[in-house]
Amino acid sequence: MSSTQHIPPSLGIDFGTTNSSIALARPDGVVELVSFPTAAGTTESFRSVLYLEQRKHAGRAQIKGFTGPAAIEHYLQAEHKGRLIQSLKSYLTSRTLTTTEVFGRRYSIEDLIARILTDLRLNAERQFGEPVRHATIGRPVRFVGADSPEDDDFAVERLSKAFLSAGFESVTFEMEPIAAAYAYESTLDHDELILIGDFGGGTSDFSLLHVGPGVRARGRTAKDLLGNSGLGLAGDSFDARIVRKLVSPALGSDSFERSYAQASDRPANIIPAVPAWIYANLERWHYLSFLKTRNVAEILKSARARAQEPEKIEALINLIEEDLGYQLHQAVQRLKSELSRQESAEFRFRDGSMDIVAEVRRSDFENWIADDLQSIERCVDELLASSSINARNVDRVFLTGGTSFVPAVRRIFEKRFTAERVRTGNEFTSVARGLALRAQELNQGVAASL
Repeated sequence: MSSTQHIPPSLGIDFGTTNSSIALARPDGVVELVSFPTAAGTTESFRSVLYLEQRKHAGRAQIKGFTGPAAIEHYLQAEHKGRLIQSLKSYLTSRTLTTTEVFGRRYSIEDLIARILTDLRLNAERQFGEPVRHATIGRPVRFVGADSPEDDDFAVERLSKAFLSAGFESVTFEMEPIAAAYAYESTLDHDELILIGDFGGGTSDFSLLHVGPGVRARGRTAKDLLGNSGLGLAGDSFDARIVRKLVSPALGSDSFERSYAQASDRPANIIPAVPAWIYANLERWHYLSFLKTRNVAEILKSARARAQEPEKIEALINLIEEDLGYQLHQAVQRLKSELSRQESAEFRFRDGSMDIVAEVRRSDFENWIADDLQSIERCVDELLASSSINARNVDRVFLTGGTSFVPAVRRIFEKRFTAERVRTGNEFTSVARGLALRAQELNQGVAASL
């Protein structure tokens, strides 16, 4: 190899809907994760959020941006809330929502994502002590909102543009479940046929493939990957069910306008106080922050004046104006986490205008997400069928991502493959670790050809 030719670091970046992480595979095989500073210490999981606030400097308004843990800390400390934007990855397939206005300035979705990616890159450079310009990037099998391969290609193109805007010179994409397979493979001393289930905030992805030291030694071939499948739902879809059942009714989703009978012997006309689309957007983290617009404010002000229960509409107005999506998200996550460990849990969400307290049984939650669970089951079964693989021939199932903790999700795999064959591990960093190992494999191939 010429001394002028340089093999870049073997870096993997998992830019997730909810959390992101970065890993570096060193020549000795050790994988190092980037640690991000927080007020409480350090974390290897970087929240994929962006907080924008408007400040006055020298008499002029300036927009200041923060990402990750710093975004949440500044948001919580702010007396007058700016805009906390979550789940930006979920917008990538949308051809209609390409820009948004924040404090009178218009931003593309790629610009907002690039702001997060820039800080991820700078953190990696500080820890590793060298420039980061190339990386292997994870992508779901099926992006949120994708109805065709063309939609997925469109999302990859937009994500590539965001990485280039963030200071990267080149990126290579790898399927997230395959990356998780690389992470799992690093723990093996024998070959296996495995099913990988990678559950993110917005997507559930599955891959069926051969892995192990023997596969690495002989060299991977296309035949080692038997199939991929995925769908655009996961943890965020479960969250939406909780919001619909527990939160939206307290904010007026079941409330109606005050109306008068057209005649003394006829019932009053029944008209919803607030358009249903506002509650639909409330259920999705990536849309919630974009309800804070002049148009929505006018709709809700008018609805409050006509509503039979104006106090509920007032609570909805307060949640949107105060940009309380993060607090709502945290309350939902706490409930899901507790229901993963016990048969019942208490949901609590409080702010100045509402106090929601409800006891929730795990069986109720599982009824709420029944349709989503069936979609996951169909996706797994279709993968097995299209690959012509019987479930009993799969040696191991490796589940990663936060939703893999949900007992009803785990049962899907235990029913088909037995509990003894189902494993989990490094639920929030497996993909980044695997991407770094994949980057190392690609770099070794480049080095061998030079």
